Amino acid sequence: MPLQFNTVKLFAGSGTLELAEKISKSYGKPLGDKTLSKFSDGEIQPHYNESVRGSDVFLIQSTNQPTDNLFELLLMIDAAKRASAHYITVVVPYFGFARQDRKDKPRVAIGAKLMANLITAAGAHRIMTMDLHAAQIQGFFDIPVDHLDGSIIFVPYIKSLKLPNLTIASPDMGGSYRARTFAKFFNAEVIICDKRRKRANEIESMSIIGDVTGQDVVLIDDICDTAGTLSKAAALIIENGANSVRAVCTHAVLSGKAYETIENSVLTEMIVTDTIQLDPEKSKQCSKIKLLSTADLFASAIKNINEHSSISDLFRVD
Repeated sequence: MPLQFNTVKLFAGSGTLELAEKISKSYGKPLGDKTLSKFSDGEIQPHYNESVRGSDVFLIQSTNQPTDNLFELLLMIDAAKRASAHYITVVVPYFGFARQDRKDKPRVAIGAKLMANLITAAGAHRIMTMDLHAAQIQGFFDIPVDHLDGSIIFVPYIKSLKLPNLTIASPDMGGSYRARTFAKFFNAEVIICDKRRKRANEIESMSIIGDVTGQDVVLIDDICDTAGTLSKAAALIIENGANSVRAVCTHAVLSGKAYETIENSVLTEMIVTDTIQLDPEKSKQCSKIKLLSTADLFASAIKNINEHSSISDLFRVD
């Protein structure tokens, strides 16, 4: 008996509308009709303006700040569950709170685990995300996790630059595994920037492990928040004799003066994706940001999930 495929319905959260529209266009199906009402005190209430009964529902929303993005997603899940959706997949291009993945000091929350609990308790059957801050966060979920890899987007672009003396770099010790994995696509050497922090978003000192003399260096990171680490690492790499330095970063959080920091840095360019929508005004003033879209990758993954196909091919880089 052939497999029966349920009707697919795609809905966007208000925080990821631009990317969701690109995904729906790539998938070949318009976004579902949904409204977001607000009470006078700011309380939000999503509402589906069409039936989702018996449908495979995909809810597209990154959980970057403000926290309303997360809570809107939770309410969307609950509303779909109560409207008798057959299967609810949350598509979370950027999984916020992922930096809180362990107790690195006494009396702190493990925010990533709490987020996993909330999404599951709300009624999601599956989550799809990209480049988690720590891959082991997948184990925080008791539902299937499709963890997409941004390298399938970044590697072809880096190859197109034809850099003569390519070296891959990690801006900190924690990202060394990510950098080594990326370097395998180019058979390139890896160097590491060893940093020490005073506190979150404030670096005390940094040093380089490895030789960058005469190299064209590409820094690999998953999140760029204030851009302080990347800009300081880039400056140190140039001071140590590199020809050029670029940065690849999946999730462009870009808070505070990040756009200004990137523009004033020695970086040749900062290559990011659209998992988080860029500030339209600030991005116009930053000529160094190169934006690559994740829409086709997410659309393909949604199609494969709906058709009960493997997503392994989506990790293949030519």
